[in-house]
Amino acid sequence: MKYAQTGVDYDVLDAFKRACQKAAVPTALSLAARGAAEPAAIRGESAYLVDTGDAYLAHVEEGLGTKNLVADAVLEKTGRSLYRNIGIDLVATIVNDLATCGALPLSVAMHAAAGSAEWFRDARRCADLAEGFAEGCRLAGAAWGGGETAVLSGVVDPSSAVLAGSAVGRIQPKFLRVAGDVRDGDAIVLLASRGVQTNGLSLCRAIAARLPEEYATPLDDGRTYGEALLDPSVIYAGFVEACQEAVVPLRYLVHITGHGWRKMMRIEEPFVYRIEKPPVEGALFRFLRERGPVDLKEAFATFNMGAGFAAYVRPTDVDRCLRAGGAAGYEAWVAGSVRKEGTRKAVEIVPAGIVFDAQSLRVR
Repeated sequence: MKYAQTGVDYDVLDAFKRACQKAAVPTALSLAARGAAEPAAIRGESAYLVDTGDAYLAHVEEGLGTKNLVADAVLEKTGRSLYRNIGIDLVATIVNDLATCGALPLSVAMHAAAGSAEWFRDARRCADLAEGFAEGCRLAGAAWGGGETAVLSGVVDPSSAVLAGSAVGRIQPKFLRVAGDVRDGDAIVLLASRGVQTNGLSLCRAIAARLPEEYATPLDDGRTYGEALLDPSVIYAGFVEACQEAVVPLRYLVHITGHGWRKMMRIEEPFVYRIEKPPVEGALFRFLRERGPVDLKEAFATFNMGAGFAAYVRPTDVDRCLRAGGAAGYEAWVAGSVRKEGTRKAVEIVPAGIVFDAQSLRVR
């Protein structure tokens, strides 16, 4: 099975993103009237920055995707609400993008758009979602600043909701900005994920539909498929903050979500990102590959495969980076290195024999 078969075709989505970036560029001229400016080369990054003189403000808008449909299915079949995890997931997908530029989140807002007001009548689901979102904000060190609830009859299915949100963060002092100063020989540090987190769920749902027991199908770790899919995401803002406090210079940061491991070559400059030590494949990813079936390259192009965040650092800063991350509660390891090989741009996962070339990621 392939992700594109579920309707998620990044070639189509990315073409729209590039068109939006092109149309958006002239609007930055408006910032001057507010005493602000747009930093160079920010379009196409995970977060948008505004230079306010003494600091950068960062802004991100993100959506959960379809993971809440898994939670709805589990709730219907078992009576067990895992919407608290969904709330954490929603914050994570927003603030993890925000943190890639070195910004620490200040406030996060939720946007919940249901197909019918009846969706909000389930008090337990709504309470769990609210508590999880609040917990996610606490884990990110941010305030829950507000949001929007909407009923979009005729746009959203009456039995479901689209969950999304935004965040504002700050980089101060400004030298803490992570701007992509990647160099030949830099180390690639990967941080462990907790399951699929928030990407590839359309493919996960398509696999569930083909299983006789659907989300109740057991994994070899003793849990059900549905339970494993609904593990809450790791929030990586604390890792960035820990590195900043330890004065560890971060060359570049990648939130491994849409496009999977191809995201590692998001920088425009051509480098080869050579991975020698990918994470050990967990029970959930093994299950997805076997029961899809999903071939290994498609899995790395779609899922995080056990690593949800990547940091590029100088070799001399690796030990301090790992210590800072470990002290903050993150599982991190040196997975590979950045190499300059002329104009070649690629991600190589050496033990798996997988290569993603430059044309497989076009987000600018």
